[in-house]
Amino acid sequence: MLPATVFTLLLLSLIFNPSFSFPFDTAYHIDCGSSTTTTDKFNTTWLSDRYATAGVNGIVSEPLLFQSFHEKTVRYFPISSGKKNCYTFPDIPPGRYYLRTFTVYDNYDGKSHSPSFDLSVEGTVVFSWRSPWPEDISRYGAYSDLMFFTSDGDADVCLYSIATDAPVIGSIELIQIDPASYDPVLTGNDSSILVNYGRLTCGSNQWGPGFSNDSDIFGRAWQSDAKFRSGNSIGIKSVTAVRDVINTGTSPNYFPAKLYDSAVTLTGTGSIVYSLPVDAKLDYLVWLHFAEIDVSVNGNGKRVFDVIINDENVTRVDIFKEVGGFSAYSFHHVAKNLSVDTLIVKLVPVVGSPLICGLENYAIVPADVMTVPEQAAAMQALKESLRIPERMGWNGDPCAPTTWDAWEGVTCHLNKDGSALAIFQIDLGSQGLKGYISEKIVLLTNLVSLNLSSNSLGGTLPAGLGQYSLKKLDLSNNQITGSIPDSLSSSNLQLVYLNGNKLEGQVPEELYSIGVHGGAIEYVLTHNSLLVVFYHNLLIIVILDTCSHDL
Repeated sequence: MLPATVFTLLLLSLIFNPSFSFPFDTAYHIDCGSSTTTTDKFNTTWLSDRYATAGVNGIVSEPLLFQSFHEKTVRYFPISSGKKNCYTFPDIPPGRYYLRTFTVYDNYDGKSHSPSFDLSVEGTVVFSWRSPWPEDISRYGAYSDLMFFTSDGDADVCLYSIATDAPVIGSIELIQIDPASYDPVLTGNDSSILVNYGRLTCGSNQWGPGFSNDSDIFGRAWQSDAKFRSGNSIGIKSVTAVRDVINTGTSPNYFPAKLYDSAVTLTGTGSIVYSLPVDAKLDYLVWLHFAEIDVSVNGNGKRVFDVIINDENVTRVDIFKEVGGFSAYSFHHVAKNLSVDTLIVKLVPVVGSPLICGLENYAIVPADVMTVPEQAAAMQALKESLRIPERMGWNGDPCAPTTWDAWEGVTCHLNKDGSALAIFQIDLGSQGLKGYISEKIVLLTNLVSLNLSSNSLGGTLPAGLGQYSLKKLDLSNNQITGSIPDSLSSSNLQLVYLNGNKLEGQVPEELYSIGVHGGAIEYVLTHNSLLVVFYHNLLIIVILDTCSHDL
């Protein structure tokens, strides 16, 4: 679980300005809780609230505290909407995306109780909000961002209620970025999510999309490094480039030119030290940015320093030797399995004073397993065909994240190789369902038990029902019509209840005439409508409306 308050950027608005050289154009800016589409002072269009599974619109208690309209409105999800609710962005190209959320409470509901909830992306929990929030975050809100891969044609951002608290969200932004950015091979490609734990610009005030006209194609915002410098950094001096720095804005990371226009160095002896809060037991991707913007350093060996991360000397840097003067240079390193809650980055002089333009730190969060895609699609089809009520929270992935409960009435297990989650059991008896059973239920090849009894389901029994792992089937007391499919003669089935329906036609011969291993079948017809068939350990009970059926 990652705390949503770590390295959040307060009261920043995001702007996305596509570049002619940037080959990706998928971008969404959703103003959660708003019924209108607006344009902010940075010319960003904020779409009215859409793509949410449920929820209620709200407004912060003190709107004048917020400069941007999209920070004043919220969407919240009362428990009547179900414990799990999602924003699902449909029909997006597979690839890597930058996601940013703005979360604020500001006593919008008058209860003076900031809620506890989790937020997940593509089935992985990335932010955990716990009550009470810090006062400044609760009142003014906070931005949090990350980068992730998706390959299934949509992106799910889900909120999960803790106890009976109502999750709340102010805005969501989704921007497609270069899939090769931030060394995906090193960080696990689509098996991990990069969660921002600090994106610092050195020697400059906070800048970037949303609070200055300085654009970042990815939509990244950069905050001042000043508060993260350790007290051991004595004699810090800010320097500014006297001419443009080259090799900026290039693929795959598209780091903005402004990042290299300023830097910090030292006026005397000592080191530049940054202290960055982190969570233990995770790996972190540290990305360092340099440019030799001091005209007096005009040759190799004139500025040399070591980069030490948590006491490990990871590299020696001579910026001029690497790229020359006034040219961007970056270096990255993965700090593995930290056992402490602080990451220390130290630039130690070898020749002259160290210099740095920017620093980024991302937690490498392992992606959680998700439901087998075919089974997830089958469950979505069942959600529609069974007319699952909103209160049950059948939203997002049926089984993921594994730290949450699966959909109400659903039990999941890992598949045999542990690569995905599979639907094991569905128990929705007496839930007031009024739809029908989708034929896609046959895609649930790991389903062992299905109970849809005592509802008002109509339609017919899907062909193929019971042909795989199903052992127990209870569809009693519904309004199902048609015949009993041959698939219900599966040798795996041990118990079948079909009584109280409107079934007709011939009972499959296999139910009582297989005779495997010399086995015998007994059946009894009573009350003109009750057929009880015993076959080894298989019990089948069928209620027929009349005695005129061909048995």
